[in-house]
Amino acid sequence: MSFAAELNRWKEQTYKKATSRFAERKPEFQSPSGIPLPPALAPDDPDPDYMDKLGFPGEYPFTRGVQPTMYRGRFWTMRQYAGFATAEESNARYRYLLQQGQTGLSVAFDLPTQIGYDSDDAMALGEVGKVGVAVASLEDMETLFREIPLDKVSTSMTINAPAAVLLALYIAVAKKQGVETKNLRGTIQNDILKEYIARGTYIFPPAPSMRLITDIFRYCKDAVPNWNTISISGYHIREAGSTAVQEVAFTLANAVAYVQAALDAGLDVDEFAGQLSFFFNAHNNFLEEVAKFRAARRLWARLMKDRFAAKKPASWMLRFHTQTGGSTLTAQQPENNVVRVTLQALAAVLGGTQSLHTNSMDEALWLPTEKSVRVALRTQQIIANESGVADTVDPLAGAYMVEYLTDEIERRAEEYLRKIDEMGGAQAAIEHGYIQGEIQDAAYRYQRAVESKQEVVVGVNQFQVGEKIELERLKIDPAIEANQVARLKAFKSRRDPATVSECLTRLETAARSADTLMPLFVALVEQGVTLGEICAVLRGVWGEYQPPAWA
Repeated sequence: MSFAAELNRWKEQTYKKATSRFAERKPEFQSPSGIPLPPALAPDDPDPDYMDKLGFPGEYPFTRGVQPTMYRGRFWTMRQYAGFATAEESNARYRYLLQQGQTGLSVAFDLPTQIGYDSDDAMALGEVGKVGVAVASLEDMETLFREIPLDKVSTSMTINAPAAVLLALYIAVAKKQGVETKNLRGTIQNDILKEYIARGTYIFPPAPSMRLITDIFRYCKDAVPNWNTISISGYHIREAGSTAVQEVAFTLANAVAYVQAALDAGLDVDEFAGQLSFFFNAHNNFLEEVAKFRAARRLWARLMKDRFAAKKPASWMLRFHTQTGGSTLTAQQPENNVVRVTLQALAAVLGGTQSLHTNSMDEALWLPTEKSVRVALRTQQIIANESGVADTVDPLAGAYMVEYLTDEIERRAEEYLRKIDEMGGAQAAIEHGYIQGEIQDAAYRYQRAVESKQEVVVGVNQFQVGEKIELERLKIDPAIEANQVARLKAFKSRRDPATVSECLTRLETAARSADTLMPLFVALVEQGVTLGEICAVLRGVWGEYQPPAWA
C-alpha cells in the first residue's frame, strides 16, 4: 500500500477520534507564537524532493547550520555568564569554571559599569558589584583576567553603551600580557538599539551611539580581526515578553540598521559582515525554538545576499550565541529549572548554536552558587558527550513539524520586517514605539494565559507544593562596595593629573569631530583614564538619551 493510501486510511479511522480527544485537553493547538499546529502530516507530504530543497549544512542559505560538520568537528563554545562583586572574586569564579571544563568566558558587569559610571561616583552608590563585576579602570580589568591568558580563551562581554571603552580596556590588558590583538577572540554585545527597546542600559542618543558601533567595526576589521564586533541580541527582546517570531524579526531589523549604518559610514559590507554575531534566547517550547534558530539563519542569509549584495559566504552566515531563558526560571520548586534548562539547551544545540550559556537553577532567587553553576555547565557537557545529538549534523532536518514551523516563523518574521521598512527602519520604529508596543502586547497575552491556566507553568499555577527553599545561597560581603571605591580612589591618586586632563581634552576634541575614536580609547585607558571619566566627557558633548514620554 502506498504512503498516501495508508495516510488516508489512518485519517479515516483515527483522525476524528483523535481530534475530539485533543479538543478535550486543549481547544486549539498552536505554538507560543500563535502558529496553528496541524495534528499530523499534511496529505501531500512527504515531498520526495523536500530534503533536496533544504540543502546541506554549511551551504547557503544555511538552514541546516553554518558549518558542514557542525559538532562533529568541535562542540559549541561552553560559556557560563558570570561576574559579581569585585574583579578578584570574579577572577576566582572564572578560573574555577575553566578548571571545570568551560571553554569560553562570559562577563557580567555591574549596573554602574553598564551605564558608564565609576564605582566612586555618587550615581553608583548601592549598586557596585551587585548584578555583575565592577570595572572602572585598567587595574580592575587586569585583576579580572589575572592568570588567564587572553590568547587562549574566547571572552564575551555583555556591555552595550560603553562597549568601546570596555573593549579598549581588554585590548590594553592583552598588550600588557604580551598578546597580539590579532590573536584575541571574543565578542562585545555592543547592541544599543535593543537597549532602547527592552533593556534600558543606554547612555547616549541613537546617532552618536551608532557612530561608536561603526567605529568599532572599522577598528576591529584590521586590529582585532577575530573579534565579533557586535552581538545583535534577541535575548533581551524575548525576556521582555516577545514571541519567538518577534524575537527573530526585531533582532534582524536591528541588524539591518547596523549594516546600513556601517555602509553609510563608508565601510564595505564584506569587510565587516563576517564579524557580526547574534545572541538568542532559548525558551521551553522545544520544536518552535529549534525552528526559530533555523528560520533566523535562513532569513539572514537572504537579507545579506539579496538586500546588501554581500559576496562572501562568511557575510551571509548568522553565527549566534544562545542563553537559556532567564524569564522561564521559577522561584517555586527551583530544582525544576534544571529540567527547563536542559530542554532549552538541547533546543539550542539542535538548532545549531555556536556558543551556549546554561542558566543555574537558583537564578530566580539569588546569584548562583558554585554548585549550581557547575550543574548548569555539566548540563551542556552531558548533552555534548552523552546524548549523541552532537554526532549527527542537523538531526531534525526533514521532520515535518520542524520544517513547517521554520517556514512559518520565517514568513511571519518577514511580514514584520516589511512593516518596519515601511516605517523607515528599526530606529524609526523604536522612536514611534511600534516595536515596544508589539512586545508589550505579547507579554500581556502570555501573562493572561498563565493567570487563566491556559498556559501551565509547573509549580507556579499547577502542581504547587508547600515548600521551604533549602538551597545554598551565595552571600555578598556588604564591605565590597567600600573596598572597591577605596581601591579606585587609590588608583586615581597615583596618576599624573596633568596627563589625565590633557587626555580628556583630546577626547572632547575628537568627540566633536568625525574622527574614529577606538584608537584614542585604547591610548586613554593605557594612560589611566577611567571608564567614568571617558563617558562623562562624551555625555558632555553628545548628551544623554531621554526616552519619549509614553515609554
